[in-house]
Amino acid sequence: MDRSVWLISLQDLDDDARAIHLEAVAGLETGPGQDRFVGDPLRMALAGLAEESRRPYVIESAGLAVGVLTLQAGAARLAGWPDDHSAWLLRGFLIDRREQGRGLGPLAAAAAVSAAEKLTARHHTGEAGVVLSVNEANAAGLSAYHRAGFVDRGRYTGGQAGPQRIMFRSFRPQ
Repeated sequence: MDRSVWLISLQDLDDDARAIHLEAVAGLETGPGQDRFVGDPLRMALAGLAEESRRPYVIESAGLAVGVLTLQAGAARLAGWPDDHSAWLLRGFLIDRREQGRGLGPLAAAAAVSAAEKLTARHHTGEAGVVLSVNEANAAGLSAYHRAGFVDRGRYTGGQAGPQRIMFRSFRPQ
């Protein structure tokens, strides 16, 4: 079983390749009850492409699209972080329901941190890591982020789907 993931930046693809990847994203499915924690994968990817501060990625494993995520600059307060610019916001993270339970979530979350660190270095923007908020009722999400090295930094009650845990992973080992 292949347990590696690659993040494919939708912004870095030509129109034909982007269309192929977006078709794969349209076929991703949420698991039972997950729709209250995450939106429609295709809409999330398209929203990412429409806004300059967002960087949408397709998560691939063994040559197949298995998920989607977005890194957003200047928006960390949306996850309860004290400021917008010291961390990238990881949002719209989804592993297809048919691929869940294989350990791909923690691998993709860790790959997102690596991608954010490269973006920070390339653009000299100064972020120190990646922040996200995850619903307290989302046990699978909490576990995946912990296994990816994210640290719980407190509670955030501004989420639309109930109380959230603020989680952060620094670019430097903690």
